[in-house]
Amino acid sequence: MEKRIHHGIKVISAGPLLTIQDAGRYGYMAYGIGESGVMDRRAYQIANRLVGNDHGEAVLEATLMGPGLEFLEDTVIAITGADMEPTLDDSKVGLYEAIPVKKGQVLHMGFAKTGCRSYIAVAGGIDVPQVFGSRSTNLKCHMGGLHGGPVKNGDLLPTKKLSFFKKIKISRGGSKVTPTMYTNRVRVRVIPGPQDDCFSDQGLQSFYSGEYKVSPQSDRMGIRLEGNEVESKQGTDIISDGIVFGSIQITSSGKPIILMADHQTTGGYAKIGTVVTEDLPLLAQVRPGDQVQFEKIEIASWERQQDVEKTAVYAGVRKRA
Repeated sequence: MEKRIHHGIKVISAGPLLTIQDAGRYGYMAYGIGESGVMDRRAYQIANRLVGNDHGEAVLEATLMGPGLEFLEDTVIAITGADMEPTLDDSKVGLYEAIPVKKGQVLHMGFAKTGCRSYIAVAGGIDVPQVFGSRSTNLKCHMGGLHGGPVKNGDLLPTKKLSFFKKIKISRGGSKVTPTMYTNRVRVRVIPGPQDDCFSDQGLQSFYSGEYKVSPQSDRMGIRLEGNEVESKQGTDIISDGIVFGSIQITSSGKPIILMADHQTTGGYAKIGTVVTEDLPLLAQVRPGDQVQFEKIEIASWERQQDVEKTAVYAGVRKRA
């Protein structure tokens, strides 16, 4: 007999792709199990913080179009990432802010006005079983989430029960963060290698000076790009080696693929570079037809830049104190 859920969320309409995701599944790549997790880690972290969740709690990730959700108890939600023009009982609600919700209220989200992926966090987090230490849905392995795949119409999503004191703490809502603005043109920083020596000088120059268009064949596994072919010296086939979130493979056709959250664990195409972690949220929000450019950055200069930014943040904290 199926367990009845008296607290949580009822999915009225799931949209084209709605999944349960968290910070990711780590430590199993040697066994062929990728990280998965959210595509836009920045939007995810902010959403959880706004509703008072601990780091790593599961949220809903909507792609291109948002869901219709009925809340089965009083709670607080936050919506970050793409602007899908959300409404609560037909009244418009804001992005990047804590929103008190009453039992029985319905959230509706439409097509993304800007960006590609939206994140819906609920106080306590989505309470599905952990698989290898994560609640994230791995679409390729049919693992995690509610039933190993996308959330469907009619699904009931359990949420963690909140303590009395936590309910009091978050019941007022009102916390806000300045929304992230998305455009149809992004420039991301790339650390060369590990197989950039497979490409000719002309190929490297073409890669870093060109402007690429996001292909409709892009998904959570990788962003396929259309544009300048990247010339290799003797082809791009290599003995398969490790892949990370942000690796840029050049296929035999000379076209780049940026590997994203559901990337495979190993790959047999040469990797011209790796997108720096801080710029991956920009790529998570591109959609078909958007433009992508690459900027080469060396590790030494990148480390110096990070040190400068950390010093500035520390100085700002001391000044405010």
